[in-house]
Amino acid sequence: MNSLWRTVDRGTLRDIALVCLADAIVAAAFGAISVSGGLPVWVPVAMSLLVFAGGAQFAAIGVVLAGGGPVAAVAAAMVLNGRLLPFGFAVADVLNGRWWTRLIGAHLMTDEAVAFVLRHDDPRKRRAVYWTVGLALFTVWNVAVVLGALGGRGIADTDALGLDAAFPAVLLALVLPSLADKRTRVAALIGAVVAVAATPFLPAGVPVLLALVGLVPSILSRTGRKRPGEAARPDEIPETGAATEAGTATRTDSTQETC
Repeated sequence: MNSLWRTVDRGTLRDIALVCLADAIVAAAFGAISVSGGLPVWVPVAMSLLVFAGGAQFAAIGVVLAGGGPVAAVAAAMVLNGRLLPFGFAVADVLNGRWWTRLIGAHLMTDEAVAFVLRHDDPRKRRAVYWTVGLALFTVWNVAVVLGALGGRGIADTDALGLDAAFPAVLLALVLPSLADKRTRVAALIGAVVAVAATPFLPAGVPVLLALVGLVPSILSRTGRKRPGEAARPDEIPETGAATEAGTATRTDSTQETC
């Protein structure tokens, strides 16, 4: 394993260290808010060890602290963690080996680890980067959560320190990169409007799940597209590139034969 990690260059190690520092701050805030909100210390610590998914942890604890039930909290976390499924396909090559190696590697999968892997093409470097990021983040995150949870016992009012804004701020930071796509922006806007409108009438956590209706227009637009194999209308076929040149050549040949 040591020889494998030596394939990671210094620039990548520096970037990993910066990411770990940023995540440590978020993890400490997670631990502090969880405990100061009334949860025992072992809850954020156990969740970080067993779940190890920052966004999902924030979503679940946020629902619980807002008065929602455990079912709504787990459902919200599962919806947010659904993004890891396509991530798994993207980095499947780095998780080869024994079954327990794949199991540990899957547990260490995060947005940051996948992002670092996708920067490289060499299989050996991809594997080294993945395990370096995964193990480093797992260690830093859990240590910071413990420190934050222990410090959170002395915080009487999280609103006074502004720590209550950490939940929406972190979730917003996770969403922002995806809003570059127009279809995603529309879905997010519809979901936000639905969630805000439903908040006064539904239990905590349920409006977040109800916001999934924002995906309906996107799904309908995709299913409404032309099925594979269906012939396109003549006016839908663009005359560009090689097709245009071929058509021009055909018309020229026909003109010469006519003459």
